[in-house]
Amino acid sequence: MRKLLNVLFVTQPDVKVNLETDNVYVKKDDKVLLSVPLLNLEQIILFNYFGATPQLLGECVKRKISVSFLSEYGKYYGTFYGESSGNVLLRREQYRIADDSRALDFAKNFIFGKLHNQKCVIERGIRDYSLRIDTELLKKQSQFIKEQLKQVFSIENKENSRAVEGNAAHYYFSAFDELILQNKDFFTFKTRNRRPPTDAVNAMLSFAYTLLAIDCRHALEVVGLDSYVGFLHADRPGRASLALDLMEELRPHFADRFVLSLINRNEVTKSDFETQSSGAVYLSSASRKKFLSSWQNRKKEEIIHPFLKEKVEWGLVPYCQALLLARTIRGDLDGYPPFLWK
Repeated sequence: MRKLLNVLFVTQPDVKVNLETDNVYVKKDDKVLLSVPLLNLEQIILFNYFGATPQLLGECVKRKISVSFLSEYGKYYGTFYGESSGNVLLRREQYRIADDSRALDFAKNFIFGKLHNQKCVIERGIRDYSLRIDTELLKKQSQFIKEQLKQVFSIENKENSRAVEGNAAHYYFSAFDELILQNKDFFTFKTRNRRPPTDAVNAMLSFAYTLLAIDCRHALEVVGLDSYVGFLHADRPGRASLALDLMEELRPHFADRFVLSLINRNEVTKSDFETQSSGAVYLSSASRKKFLSSWQNRKKEEIIHPFLKEKVEWGLVPYCQALLLARTIRGDLDGYPPFLWK
């Protein structure tokens, strides 16, 4: 099993990142703020203006360390991987599947995993907080999603798949505000909005989805797949469609429950956010560091993978799913097993 290494997040915008004697140095005005051995890293994620030096990028290519670039507020710009890895025959089969009817079978499994996990998030809220929430509302929304689940494998085309997914998302996010238990005068959720997010809950969801998408892209590249050619999401220049496919089933437990836990444990408060004149709401610079630290700690928690029946860290789940996806494309598995958590 792949070892979960560390991710270096550089959140200060006005720092320089370079390589010296196999160590990554983060400097501001020639003052060293941080030094990390490159040997311990599998990803570098930069929120800074200056990026990374060519020497560091070159060494990352050799060691298969991905370097991702985001804006100060978490808008994703791109990821540097260097030379593509993996078997060209695997990718050729991926492209063939994407162009024929088999793509729909993969799309159904991604959607089934997403809806199953959305339902479980709601039912876990009922189980854990029955005295503090409107359980009748949540049971009703859970039942709606269950009905959509029954329709997944009768989907005949991608238009139907989007309808089923969209209906389930409506029921799921209609129940989401009920799962927020602390500081509800500030942390209120009415509907999913983005580009830009206009409230604190959506700001955290968008940031978590960005981080999850990066992890999924990295996992797909590691196992030799092309993250830009998907089965559920349509091809679009600059969009990593297969990474978006893979992250669908992981959103509820990886991102949504993570955001809920930060709110319900009072780990984030109103002071952690800033509102721009446009109405956009973002985590402040200091709060992003806190968010990222909690994200990394969550990834270190161990679970028993529901399909592999092996103990893995949460952070390795995207890699496990990417590996199962590659095995299915090769024909080693009869069908892709989505990540179904309880």
